[in-house]
Amino acid sequence: MEGISGSRAYEYAKWCTEPGNGYVGAYIKRQAEKWLKIADGRSDTAYVDERQYTLIARLLRLMKHPDLGCTMYDGLEDYAMLFITALFCTRFRTDNIRFYHTGVLEIGRKNYKTFSSAVIFIIGLLTEPRFSRFFSVAPDLKLSSELQVAIKKIIKSSPALADEKIFKLMRKEIRCKLTESEFTPLAYSNDRMDGKLAAMFLADECGALTDNYPIEAMRSSQITLREKLGIIISTQYPNDKNAMTEEIAAAKQSLDGLGGSDRCFALLYEPDERYKSGDSWKTEDIAIYQANPAAVRDSHLFEALLEKRKMAVMYENRRKNFLCKHMNIQYTGLGTEGFIDLNKVRLCSFENGNAPEFWQGRRVYLGLDLSLTEDNTSVAMVTLEGNDVYAMVWGFIPAGRIDEKSEAEKVDYNALIADGCCFACGDEVIDYSFVEDFIQSLPEKYGVEIVQLGFDRWNAMSTVQKLERSEKPIECVEIRQHSSVLHRPTKLLKELVLSRKFHYGTNKMLEINFANARCTEDTNLNKYVNKKRSTGKVDMVVSLINALYLLQVGELDGQNEMQFVCQLI
Repeated sequence: MEGISGSRAYEYAKWCTEPGNGYVGAYIKRQAEKWLKIADGRSDTAYVDERQYTLIARLLRLMKHPDLGCTMYDGLEDYAMLFITALFCTRFRTDNIRFYHTGVLEIGRKNYKTFSSAVIFIIGLLTEPRFSRFFSVAPDLKLSSELQVAIKKIIKSSPALADEKIFKLMRKEIRCKLTESEFTPLAYSNDRMDGKLAAMFLADECGALTDNYPIEAMRSSQITLREKLGIIISTQYPNDKNAMTEEIAAAKQSLDGLGGSDRCFALLYEPDERYKSGDSWKTEDIAIYQANPAAVRDSHLFEALLEKRKMAVMYENRRKNFLCKHMNIQYTGLGTEGFIDLNKVRLCSFENGNAPEFWQGRRVYLGLDLSLTEDNTSVAMVTLEGNDVYAMVWGFIPAGRIDEKSEAEKVDYNALIADGCCFACGDEVIDYSFVEDFIQSLPEKYGVEIVQLGFDRWNAMSTVQKLERSEKPIECVEIRQHSSVLHRPTKLLKELVLSRKFHYGTNKMLEINFANARCTEDTNLNKYVNKKRSTGKVDMVVSLINALYLLQVGELDGQNEMQFVCQLI
């Protein structure tokens, strides 16, 4: 009997994690590594059920691939085998229930994603408890019914399943007579999503959903179920805000180790950040492979994608479709790039960075990002030692909105508050006086000398006036939030991180902000962190850049001038 270690799913996951394998992106590697830890028995929480895998493998061998004529076990793409095996066979050690309750698949068009979903639903119809209900949700009925068409096609091609004693294929639904379960396609435009009880649901082309109501309605229906599964599938879409971008952001946060649910299995086939900005997508073939896993084995698909890329390079009106649907690069995000690789940022963390003893006697510059009263606020403190910059950053959120923000942003703010990198103040709105008192307490608490505080005048004028008129006044400097001003400190921060000359005390909230940050380039090639284009809160990065601006002007520029001074003899 074939065990999990000899399965196609396991072999593919091992291949994904091979050093130097550029055919898959960073997030595929991270998910494969996490699942292999479970499959190899190195997890205390979950394991891969060999008996369940044997059952799934037998069912796949009973299904016939309608196009290839072989069994589904042999005909499915490698990524689909990993996706199916992980979702159905990974279980909790404590009670043996399904470990993953969400499967996210971001993948380019023509990689057989709907076909793979049909296989998952057939397995579910045959193996889930009696009277289970299955739904697909999409913006319109035609799109939602694509899954139904694929299921019918597989059943009719498989002699072992085509018997009417097993499946009854109807115009509006599909019924499994063995389990008395049924599948129904739903359309967001026509059907109400509430009032359903979904053992399993599929949100196809999730990027076309302008809000996440259909997904949340399905998830709400599953609250009472111990065994449940939701599958979210889509390519990228040109709109910055849609249901798929939220699912991808949450999955990345989990894979980056920044919180979120470990019960989401996400295969995010998108090019690494270095291929998403500028013109690298026009020439780098590896970016095609990273977004289209089927192209690795299918040379015809790869050649077709090369031809489409050629047309997209030549004709701008073809660019949006190619980049979004085949490369999983948001077209509206061109000119926007990830700020700094989070793994590079984490190398700059050091244990003693939050200790008051470390800061004693240092001259520091502060940066303030004072947001709307109900949103996040941040204060950053930086100092120079030799050629290295040391920093501490704190966040502030309304105390009455902790649970709401934690749920909406998929960030555990209670844990961040316990870690000391975030403070809750006020009720439904930020208590600005708490922030002002905190800033004024820094010299006493950390023994520092505040040289200057840099601020964006938006929402900050009242606070700044109080700081300047206090018993121990702080010199406050307005920093114009324009690319021509912010480019230099933004560039400096990136260079410091990449050269390991930036250091910060352990701060998970700052790392989340770095992961969210996206840079935009203006017409003069000046780069700056764009709050609107970023995937979440970036206030800590913004306050850090404000502080660095003052440090740069006050000390670093002076050093550079001294290096080039001419002495007259």
